[in-house]
Amino acid sequence: MDVECGDYITKHAKSAVSQKKLPISQIDRALQNLFAIRMRLGLFDGNPTKLPYGTIGPNEVCSKEHLQLALEAARDGIVLLKNTDSLLPLPKTSHSVAVIGPNANASSLVSLGNYYGRPCKLVTLLQGFEGYAKDTTYHPGCDDGPQCASARIEEAVEVAKRVDYVVLVMGLDQSQERESHDREYLGLPGKQEELIKSVAKASKRPVVLVLLCGGPVDITSAKFDNKVGGILWAGYPGELGGVALAQVIFGDHNPGGKLPITWYPKDFIRIPMTDMRMRADSASGYPGRTYRFYTGPKVYEFGYGLSYTKYSYNLLSLSQNTLHINQSSTHLMTENSETIRYKLVADLGEQTCQSMSLSITLGVTNHGNMAGKHPVLLFLKKGQVRNGNPVKQLVGFQSVKLNAGETAQVGFELSPCEHLSVANEAGSLVIEEGSYLLLVGDQEYPLKVTV
Repeated sequence: MDVECGDYITKHAKSAVSQKKLPISQIDRALQNLFAIRMRLGLFDGNPTKLPYGTIGPNEVCSKEHLQLALEAARDGIVLLKNTDSLLPLPKTSHSVAVIGPNANASSLVSLGNYYGRPCKLVTLLQGFEGYAKDTTYHPGCDDGPQCASARIEEAVEVAKRVDYVVLVMGLDQSQERESHDREYLGLPGKQEELIKSVAKASKRPVVLVLLCGGPVDITSAKFDNKVGGILWAGYPGELGGVALAQVIFGDHNPGGKLPITWYPKDFIRIPMTDMRMRADSASGYPGRTYRFYTGPKVYEFGYGLSYTKYSYNLLSLSQNTLHINQSSTHLMTENSETIRYKLVADLGEQTCQSMSLSITLGVTNHGNMAGKHPVLLFLKKGQVRNGNPVKQLVGFQSVKLNAGETAQVGFELSPCEHLSVANEAGSLVIEEGSYLLLVGDQEYPLKVTV
């Protein structure tokens, strides 16, 4: 390895060389590789201000186009997790609103995440509300930010009692999760959960919960709490995240984001961090990791996300329902007294793999009264999951913008050698004979493979 992002090499490389555990030739090789890249990048070509990109400054970085892109990225990343009785969007009227929570008016530690330069501007959710709710009351809820070891719950409850709507802004920051600092707990830190329950119970209407955090948190209690009517997750939304959230909460933007990770329950931490097996092991009770193999309970699953409108899918065409693979030798394996036929992808060759591609065309309809940008996720699963195969696998995704009542077509091209293959115990990619299902939303479309 030429470079290591921590300080391990800095601390121990000299000692390793002196003990002859690390050849100096490896140090030389790493140095040559690193400096060769820097030279190719022009970092030694003289005064940087005289080079083509040396005059880029705030006026270029903070252009209207770049700020608009930051806003679009923040909006597209917001995921609607719960919206009971269409609580969201909130009305754009003279109703009073309370914004409560440690992340409501948070600094760059929350909005910008871990790796960032100097922002052009930083708009918190509280600041984003200024253009929508004139009668807004703010209370931090916690004395020490998201750590929330000390909470002012009684004060927050009194604020909640006086207003028409309550938006709770909770979550994490870099004191809980960052590079080289992992969490040991999957719940909300400190007294945040107690704050949510108390404020929600006191509120006139069900509250809106906004989560600003990078990793998943177990919010099972809020998910099933009738006094929590809406839940939004925004990750660390960047410099215009407050504007994006306000636009979503008050209905100027229809959320369409999908979760990029599985949200595990709190007791997932009992699994040793050093056990990185992906596949589940029923004999030992190991549930596996990632959406492809995890078999345990979930708070929310990978790819989950609601919208202010409803979408439906219709299969318009599938180039073939049954895929016949007759080329190359057929191999056999036995599992639980059942013989399974399969083909080695390496035996098929690139030309054969290309000739077997599948074309899928879906009709997507927006049945609501709001326009929206909708990600269409196409999953594949075996009819019978066995032999360490994934529970399901994402094989394609596309976003489509639809006006209210509009229908559009979305097409996918699948390569059986890439999307239907799995690795066997020898590490070789194989395509197994059997039944498969293509999954889009709550729709299932059968596909059969014979060899």
